[in-house]
Amino acid sequence: MKKLIYTLILPLIVGSGLVFANLKIKNEASKKPIQKPLSAAETKAALKKWEATPDGVMYKKWEASPAGKKVYDGAVKISKNVKNYTNMEAVVTSLSLPPGSRLGFGMMVRIDGEDYILAFGAEKPKKNILSFNNEFEQLHNLKVNDKIIIKSHSIMQAPKYSYPIITGDYVERDRKIMYKRESHKDDC
Repeated sequence: MKKLIYTLILPLIVGSGLVFANLKIKNEASKKPIQKPLSAAETKAALKKWEATPDGVMYKKWEASPAGKKVYDGAVKISKNVKNYTNMEAVVTSLSLPPGSRLGFGMMVRIDGEDYILAFGAEKPKKNILSFNNEFEQLHNLKVNDKIIIKSHSIMQAPKYSYPIITGDYVERDRKIMYKRESHKDDC
């Protein structure tokens, strides 16, 4: 009988010891200091340091190349609209992104004679498990040559792409909203 009690109590003692040890490890991990944002001088120094790396050198060469200048000029052309979050009239030129893109769902559009990548990010299913539709459902109904209105908060450029990348925050067609990015209330 004593052996049976010892065999039942021993796993409880070992298990509780592991639980307490795990709690201690988690508490120690959460005590890491939070890094403060970099000052302007520190940011500038970090940028200089990155520009000296092989990736930084490659980016600077691309930026000075004709292809880089073309992408930069396209970004500058609509930067005022992006900064002010105003309407931009666009025409859908392709329903797919350039080959090898890793931007998630997106399409090619033309604004004022310039081509842009309109990227929305990864497609996520709706919160309802039974529904297989996603937040970009209405955008999948677009066709080439459709005229749309877009608004965006950001525009990017990358050496991998021959076009500026517009983040799709708002899309409207025929005065009907097709897509509007949900704002995150938890963001600062």
